[in-house]
Amino acid sequence: MVRNFIISVGAVTLAAGTPATAQPKQSVAAPKSVTRAEINSRLDSAFSNMDANKDGSVNAAELGAAQKKDLETAQAAIRTRAQAAFTQLDTNKDGKLSLDEFAASVQVNSKETAAEVLQKLDTNKDGKVSAEEFKAPRLAAFNRADANKDGTVTPAEVQALQRK
Repeated sequence: MVRNFIISVGAVTLAAGTPATAQPKQSVAAPKSVTRAEINSRLDSAFSNMDANKDGSVNAAELGAAQKKDLETAQAAIRTRAQAAFTQLDTNKDGKLSLDEFAASVQVNSKETAAEVLQKLDTNKDGKVSAEEFKAPRLAAFNRADANKDGTVTPAEVQALQRK
């Protein structure tokens, strides 16, 4: 899950959020440049949203809650797309394509538990994730993508990263 999120942040949109979940391909607008400051701001916001008790760190329970929320949001989006696909696929409108069968083929699953995510992010092993620990791998991904080190990742830099 963390790896997917980092790849998502680093290679596609560089937009921060809580740990990502797998989603089917969808059409995406052309990527836009993004600055390190924008990424840092998005990461701060994402971390703040996960830090439910506002103690400046994220524990396993908070990671689990964020993970659950991400899965629910992703499943709701997939269900909406499944309804549209069902309507489109049922061209004769006889209702023989079961929506439940179709939606079941597009499941969202987390490959890591909250404890596993915590273990990966908690670099000082204190049992919780600080804002710096949360941001470090994502900012490192940004730095890898920012080939000319100007503080902005352009679509060309994202494409170069994807080719590696």
